Amino acid sequence: MIASPAMRSMLNAGRKTLNLRLLSGPVAPSMVKVRDFHSSPVQCSEALAEEKPAAVEASGGIMSRFVVTAEVSVSKLFPGGFGWQTASVVAGNMGYATDSLNFALTTGFGDAVGVLGGHVTYYGLKKMAVDSSINMSKEFQTGFLLGCAAMCSGTAWQPLVDLFQGAGWSFLGVFTGTWVGCGSAFYVGLRGSRTILSGFMTHIEEPTFENSVHDTTLSVAIGGATGFFVGTDAAYLPEQNFLIDVLGIKDGTPDLTASAIAGTSTAMGFAASQSAVNVVYPSGKCWID
Repeated sequence: MIASPAMRSMLNAGRKTLNLRLLSGPVAPSMVKVRDFHSSPVQCSEALAEEKPAAVEASGGIMSRFVVTAEVSVSKLFPGGFGWQTASVVAGNMGYATDSLNFALTTGFGDAVGVLGGHVTYYGLKKMAVDSSINMSKEFQTGFLLGCAAMCSGTAWQPLVDLFQGAGWSFLGVFTGTWVGCGSAFYVGLRGSRTILSGFMTHIEEPTFENSVHDTTLSVAIGGATGFFVGTDAAYLPEQNFLIDVLGIKDGTPDLTASAIAGTSTAMGFAASQSAVNVVYPSGKCWID
């Protein structure tokens, strides 16, 4: 049947009206579901990406810094101070004067041996007791690196103390000067040792800007340990020595006891100075992080 012109006109008008209704009507529910499916997971992943660093920081945080501080105090600073004092007894028995180069080198070597031995012993025991995944080759190399740096600060300690005391400085002046001087010596030794040892020790990182920042904060704390070690000298300005009652090594103190007091002084000094660093430095900027 052939439609008349009037009928064709009515049909065309009806089709246009239907198309307009389809275009202007509400979006179908299936289309809404498709849009939700594509958009929601993207928003969730972005939110997780923003929240994850905060969660990670909260899981470690400042308390983990203090745990590491305690470990380092026990495993390296106490043995280092103990080794320095024991080596001073050996040097004295060998006839070395306290202001001689031989005395300074002997005590520095004792410090280095204490740091290396304490580090390796601590992590060896930890590997046997709680963490079999510890790589002892890596720990030996780390201990050797730190021992080399300790050789520098330990060697510098007696000459610096003699220099400052000879100049008539107050106890606080000697304390501060030794902190700065030995901390600087440790830093120089650490950076130099990195440069040399990274060439043939696979677990030693070569010098970079990032580890230079970390080495600086560690050296500040080591300087604090050497400053507290000044407190063991009970003969110099005892009325000014605010550490004498706790750390003073007086005449007649047995050698083993004196070594234990010396180790306690360096451990206390490191713990005190590193605790301040733990609180002040932001996350990711401290060597512990």
